[in-house]
Amino acid sequence: MPAYLVIHTERHGDDTLIEDPNLTVEFENGWALFKDRAASASDPVAIAIPATQVRRIERVDEQQESAPQKE
Repeated sequence: MPAYLVIHTERHGDDTLIEDPNLTVEFENGWALFKDRAASASDPVAIAIPATQVRRIERVDEQQESAPQKE
């Protein structure tokens, strides 16, 4: 399940974990937008955080490994 740890610029130690089976994150116009891929196309944004309030965002779930590539 996709999970992201939002490490805030000023709220040290008060980080936010966001997880959902359909979650993606995009960065647009100074915002970190967490979107639900299963939501309607007209409003898929679940959470929006101003980029100025975020030190970094880390994906913390166990991602599936991609298939080996042929050489």
